[in-house]
Amino acid sequence: MTKSSIIAGLDIGSSSVKVLVVLPKKESLEFEVLSQVSEPSFGVRRGVVINVEKVSEIVFSALERAEKEIGQSIKDVFVNINGSHLFSTFSHGTIAVSRADQKISKEDIERVLEAAQTFSLPPNREILEVFPKEFIVDGERGIKEALGMKGVRLEAEILVLGCFSPYLRNLEKAVLETGYQIAEIIPSPLASAQAVLTAKAKEIGVLLLDIGAGTTGFSVFQEQSLICAGVIPIGSGHITNDIAIGLKTDIETAERIKLQYGACFLKGAKKIKIKERETGETLVFSQKTLGKIIDARVAEIFEQVQKELKKFSLPKLPGGIVLAGGGAKLPKIKEFAKKILKLPCRIGKISGFLPKIEDPRLSCVCGLVLQGRETMEQDRALAEGVFQKIKRVFKSFIP
Repeated sequence: MTKSSIIAGLDIGSSSVKVLVVLPKKESLEFEVLSQVSEPSFGVRRGVVINVEKVSEIVFSALERAEKEIGQSIKDVFVNINGSHLFSTFSHGTIAVSRADQKISKEDIERVLEAAQTFSLPPNREILEVFPKEFIVDGERGIKEALGMKGVRLEAEILVLGCFSPYLRNLEKAVLETGYQIAEIIPSPLASAQAVLTAKAKEIGVLLLDIGAGTTGFSVFQEQSLICAGVIPIGSGHITNDIAIGLKTDIETAERIKLQYGACFLKGAKKIKIKERETGETLVFSQKTLGKIIDARVAEIFEQVQKELKKFSLPKLPGGIVLAGGGAKLPKIKEFAKKILKLPCRIGKISGFLPKIEDPRLSCVCGLVLQGRETMEQDRALAEGVFQKIKRVFKSFIP
């Protein structure tokens, strides 16, 4: 096992910082899990790094623990970016095909994508990633791959994913101050999608909802393309806060109530008794009261997502909804999502890891290492292509 062969994912969340270190198996697409570390998160609010110094300390501690477990150093990490400052928008670019034979070249593709990115952004906003939606050749739409086609006019429709620059700088600083390098920054909704969405679901149309502690991320795919993505600043941690307020108890007891007794559609007058963590006193409440508190907040989460999705002209989604994140563990949340969003729904399954990973809270960090392998394979293929070109150049000088 070499240092360069391992892949490390770093998920900086509102409630916890998670590290996953894996070794890709050469004979298959699976990963061997070498280390899995989680530490309580401080200095992160609604997915955004607020206290750089505190987050940096936690990240360093988590990565150091992972290094001790695997017995070697970690060079760089694939890290997520989260928060409601993430935004997606469509843009359009047009160029004239440059070659005399009107054959669309790689350079033409690059130029039209650059042209599509030439638009003004509000202050302190920047582009994170660009996703080609379709190419249009001489007015013919719906083209996914224009390279090699013939035409005079080439257009591109792209989806731009952007962020608030100061929050991005905070994230970068929090990681880089630990001494570790950033291999790539990946938006949380895309990382989770990488872990739980199948190619078939992305083809027919699917909505991913990643319900974390402080945020809920969403991404929509159809015909293998990303259609929209974003984050709302409400998550499962808000359910805990509501329980604490509604039942007049402390946060730790409220979290325990949510995990032990919480569910959507709770009804009935059955009384539940639990000892409060701070006072030691017995707290008594009914299932019906708890159910009302939970249902109100879960409904708000789905309604806010629905409101965000209405900003885009979305097609029908036969693949329905796939739930990920810690909030997906709430009993009957799948049925609640069906009721509010009027779509079929399932809990996302993570696959490709040995030993098996089943906890939906790990969707994002698993997606980070999956994306990490794709990035590394692309870089390797590019490097090999450059090497072959250099080799051919030197070979031409050999008599």
